Amino acid sequence: MKYRHAILIVLIIIIADQALKIFIKTHFCNGDDVRIMGNWFRLHFIENEGMAYGLKLSESVIGKLILSSFRLIAVVFGFFLLKRLVVKGYSRGAIICGSLILAGALGNLIDSLFYGLIFTDSPYSCFSGNYDNLRSMMQNHNQIAVAHFTNFGAGYGKFLQGKVVDMLYFPILETTMPHWVPFLGGKSFIFFEPVFNIADAAISVGVLTLVFFQKRLIYSHNTPPASAV
Repeated sequence: MKYRHAILIVLIIIIADQALKIFIKTHFCNGDDVRIMGNWFRLHFIENEGMAYGLKLSESVIGKLILSSFRLIAVVFGFFLLKRLVVKGYSRGAIICGSLILAGALGNLIDSLFYGLIFTDSPYSCFSGNYDNLRSMMQNHNQIAVAHFTNFGAGYGKFLQGKVVDMLYFPILETTMPHWVPFLGGKSFIFFEPVFNIADAAISVGVLTLVFFQKRLIYSHNTPPASAV
């Protein structure tokens, strides 16, 4: 697999990720929840200042700067590592997984680097609501409460302090845990509860595929896969 093919995968993921994020950011109020396929697939707009799936390193600005700086270093190193995988002749599957992970990291890095500079804020407000479909939301959303593009540097934050836009929500199962379950008995339970984005999904798919199929994927042309030995 050639390096330009890997870069093409990265670009496709980035374009899809950023297109959806920009649409959500400029059309949804923070907290809007729109049903796409019943109750189990919804677009739910939230922003986070942390890692994938809303995890946080710290509540402070310093924590945000450290995380964004780490992301930047990781992405730069990621391009170097992806190039090395191609040069050393690693399997197509390993290179694709590496491309997905790199694309996901870069997708969220773009939010952290630039969104604070180019967008107005999307604070939680009374204008957010629950809608049965996208058309209903578009007809009823409040333009004042929706973020807009602004002059570069006149946004809600500084360089490296942008918030990551999340919107994909799959509450496939909503139930109450049986009382006999330790610690969770009688409490409501949602699977899958985290809200994420395309970049998060790309990272997860790449990492999990490598974890579960590493013996088949992680080899070079000089080392045959385990299944071929």
